[in-house]
Amino acid sequence: MFSKRVKLKPLAIVCRSLSTALGAGVPIIRSFDMASRKTSDPRLTSALVDITARLKSGEDTATAMRAQDGRFPDLMVDMIHVAEQTGALPEVLRSLSDHYENTLRLRKDFIGQITMPVIQLFAAIFIVAGLIWLLGIIASSNGTEPLDVLGWGMTGTSGAAKWLTGWALGIASVLLLYKVLTASLSGKATVHKMLMRIPIVGGCMQSFAIARFSWAFHLTQDAGMPIEESLDSSLRATSNGAFIATRDQVISDVMEGHTLTEALVNTNLFPEEFISIVDVAESAGTVPEALDRLSPQFEDQARRSMSALASALGWTIWLGVAAFIVFIIFSVVFWYVGMLNDAVNQAM
Repeated sequence: MFSKRVKLKPLAIVCRSLSTALGAGVPIIRSFDMASRKTSDPRLTSALVDITARLKSGEDTATAMRAQDGRFPDLMVDMIHVAEQTGALPEVLRSLSDHYENTLRLRKDFIGQITMPVIQLFAAIFIVAGLIWLLGIIASSNGTEPLDVLGWGMTGTSGAAKWLTGWALGIASVLLLYKVLTASLSGKATVHKMLMRIPIVGGCMQSFAIARFSWAFHLTQDAGMPIEESLDSSLRATSNGAFIATRDQVISDVMEGHTLTEALVNTNLFPEEFISIVDVAESAGTVPEALDRLSPQFEDQARRSMSALASALGWTIWLGVAAFIVFIIFSVVFWYVGMLNDAVNQAM
């Protein structure tokens, strides 16, 4: 459940360093040796040291990287395998570095977009906990029964602790359940298909997946990778279970003589606009170039969807907090009205 894969930032730096060294004519063994001494990531350092040793023993780079217990992305290993055969290793490593740097920028943008809604959510949780605790303290000082604002029997210090513990366990359970369900490809495909049916969320996931597919297909085809391997690598590069699960179907369709357009249509995952562009490009024999141009467009579309998602989350949280405040106000009012009625009845 815990990934052994090297983080993207040191991976991007190493790809850039190797590309520069190899492009300048430095032998590959020395290039990897220098890269292993520059990186500060211990997992990457040990992997590069082992790769260097394997290269000295006569192994090729892709084979040495596959022996690293899944620390490197499949796309990177596949691309290096093709690059070694075509003599374009520096160029491919440079493109991989650009890709990982761009992925890091997208991730940074996403974190920046969702940070405020997440802060708002946790602020609301702690405000409610503080209110439960404060009402309990007030009731204790007055010698009265504390007001149960939620109606769930949570009052005072113990009630606040139960509220916070419940949220902590709930969030941890959701994350754990997601990890378990997405541990297998079939589970990952099912979960991602469900998420893609959610408005805004689905559009964001689809746009990111198509942008990555377009970039990877252009890069693998440009490097001379066979079509079936190119499609396999490109669909895996999406990191989306729904897309990855269609690999066998898409490859089978293409190998049986169907056009790429028909194969992608059969997945029911690509929008009509994308399919139309691929159809025209396929007729002209320029699919890789067309997808290279499309990739930034879908990334921009994904960013817009991401902004809309963050805005929707923010408004949802604020509306939830507002509704809760109204609920508390009415609870307090009814509580005091009940106390007044009791006092009047006792006086009579």
